[in-house]
Amino acid sequence: MSPVPTASARRRRLGWPKRVFSQVLLMQLAIATGVTALATGLFLAPLSSQLDDQAMRRALAIAQTTASPELAADVTRTRPTADGPVQREAERIRIATGAEYIVVMDDNGVRWSHTSPSEIGRIVSTDPSVALSGREVMEIDSGTLGRSARGKVPLKDDEGRIVGAVSVGIEYDSVRARLLAAIPGLIAYAGGALAVGALAAYLISRRLQRQTHDLAFSDISALLAEREAMLHGIREGVVAVDRTGGIRLLNDEAQRLLGVGPDVIGRPLDEVLGAGRTTDVLAGRVSGEDLLTVRGSRVLIANRMPTDDGGAVVTLRDRTELEQLGRELDSTRGLIDALRAQDHEHANRMHTLLGLLELEMHEEAVEFVTEVVGVHRATAEQVTEKIHDPLLAALLVGKATVAAERGVSLGIAPATLLPDRLVDPRGLVTVVGNLVDNALDAAAGTPDATVEVELHAEDRTVVLRIADSGPGVPPERRELIFTEGWSTKELPAHGKRGLGLALVRRFAERQGGTATVREAASGGAEFTVVLPEALTEQPLLAAGAAEKPAAVAAETMREGR
Repeated sequence: MSPVPTASARRRRLGWPKRVFSQVLLMQLAIATGVTALATGLFLAPLSSQLDDQAMRRALAIAQTTASPELAADVTRTRPTADGPVQREAERIRIATGAEYIVVMDDNGVRWSHTSPSEIGRIVSTDPSVALSGREVMEIDSGTLGRSARGKVPLKDDEGRIVGAVSVGIEYDSVRARLLAAIPGLIAYAGGALAVGALAAYLISRRLQRQTHDLAFSDISALLAEREAMLHGIREGVVAVDRTGGIRLLNDEAQRLLGVGPDVIGRPLDEVLGAGRTTDVLAGRVSGEDLLTVRGSRVLIANRMPTDDGGAVVTLRDRTELEQLGRELDSTRGLIDALRAQDHEHANRMHTLLGLLELEMHEEAVEFVTEVVGVHRATAEQVTEKIHDPLLAALLVGKATVAAERGVSLGIAPATLLPDRLVDPRGLVTVVGNLVDNALDAAAGTPDATVEVELHAEDRTVVLRIADSGPGVPPERRELIFTEGWSTKELPAHGKRGLGLALVRRFAERQGGTATVREAASGGAEFTVVLPEALTEQPLLAAGAAEKPAAVAAETMREGR
């Protein structure tokens, strides 16, 4: 046996529905019914007045036709009798026109005609003074025959003298019958209009039901609140754009990653972000998954999902730190490989030295050790004499060791001279490291593989030039290689390439400089980076003090290897 529903359950069932579809349908039906009833009432109200006016005008027209000079002559020459000429003429006209009554009276108000012959010769029941004074009257009034629409006119003889009046009545029940007869048709039309409105309301509500997935208003409100909390709480950027490329939505993380504020909502992407790969990715002009793009100093991964209305939702992930860690991992692995090779080379040298000592070839052993140490010391001294910044000097000494293990000669150009006055030494280390790594990759395996680094200052501007003996860069690709995500190398351990040169150019542009590539004299590629305002106005350290940390760093690198 099913349980008996409680009173509260019955109230919920019979109360206001919760679904958007049901609420909208009921509201639309209520509005359509109310409008139909109002329109019907507004039509019926003047209709009754119009019917009354038509009846009074008709009565007045009959009275005007009846009040002829001949009838006035009969009133003055005869007496009021039931078979007199006035009664006969009035009845003829009454029957012909369908009037309820036609009363002809003399100037004393005595009836000369009436539908009831017994009333002839008596004074009329309503005041005839207005008509006898020469004015016409239209009114709804009650008399001996009940309520009627009346028209009264003066009765004049041939000379225009008023000798009486004619009063004509139209039965008011016939006017009411006309009004009642019009109501069914009017209701039918109103019902048809209401049915069409109800059908339209149902169709619209069904479409709304599909679009809202049959949710209740409270559910929609809760979803909106959850959506706002989710969008602004997640640590991924979310950007929604419409079919024209205008920004519809931008959460807090997307504002941080793109460097914009909430006031950009409603504006086009090209206007907000400017031309570039980031704009192309968000606008859908570049397709694919996990698209790389650089915005400012940030490396972003973008995924774009189209929506049914022609727009799209783009998610952005910040890979800046991960990309830096990945590149450091690549560098570390390269360094480990170089150290492993150094270990083998060191073992070979130690075995050679041991053999010389066992053979008691002491002078040859001394010459061998002096030669090995001298090569490393010469490289370190060459770098520190030209480059006074300790970080850059240490980087190039380490890269020289890696280059030697890969069979590439890494040299410092004679024109190189860089003081220890860098504004952002770590940024320049990143630029030099990226370009040297690329140059070593390009030159490795080529005959007489060489990489040349030149760093010199022009006032406060630093000019970096790195040339290699590799295959070079074709002219048609010299701009493409600076695009995020473009690379000819195999994927590294962290799964992404094509960011090094993009970051180099972005770093140079942030400093107001440039990053370009051309053909080197050796036939390979020559990258040139110009960084204005890269040096401070005055040296931060004296020359000797600058050289000392650089030399110490170089010596440390040398001894570690």
